[in-house]
Amino acid sequence: MSEDHTHVQEFFGARAADWDRKFPGDGPAFTTAVTEFGLRPGDRVLDAGCGTGRAMTALRSAVGPSGTVLGVDLTPQMLAAARRAGRDAEGALLLADVARLPLRDEALDAVFAAGLIAHLPDPGANLRELARVVRPGGGLALFHPIGRAALAARHGRELTPEDMRAEHNLGPLLTGSGWNMVSYADDDDRFLVLAVRHP
Repeated sequence: MSEDHTHVQEFFGARAADWDRKFPGDGPAFTTAVTEFGLRPGDRVLDAGCGTGRAMTALRSAVGPSGTVLGVDLTPQMLAAARRAGRDAEGALLLADVARLPLRDEALDAVFAAGLIAHLPDPGANLRELARVVRPGGGLALFHPIGRAALAARHGRELTPEDMRAEHNLGPLLTGSGWNMVSYADDDDRFLVLAVRHP
């Protein structure tokens, strides 16, 4: 599932301009996931692998005007599309690699990551980097607007027991990376895993 940075940038860069038009109905799923994440006013949240920033409006609504929303993505074209959509009004957009975030330790209260985990070159190390920038007790949401089976069907493949996002694989991966899984949902219309950073 993992891909090198060049491939990720080429893949998403070529699709950035039409990304939102390709998935026009995803907005409510993002809003519901952010609501279930349980952010509070004043929280500092990172949208990791933010793409065109589809979560940023919901994240801003959750943390309010006193909170901080930061969107980070590896692909310049995705960030440009986010700016064209006006989502930079909801928070700062930064070109950066989630594997080496330019943030101090424990700078954040939470990380929201939509569609990110399948594209991490070293999931264990990369999840540890996300844990580094979140305070103890802070949250992580791993989200996709459709479930694993629907996503596999969309890409013409079958689910296997080795799928990293399967609960029996993802739980230990998170535990070994500084997180405790607190809920796991894999339905046709969404995938949402919530975790809390180890004390």
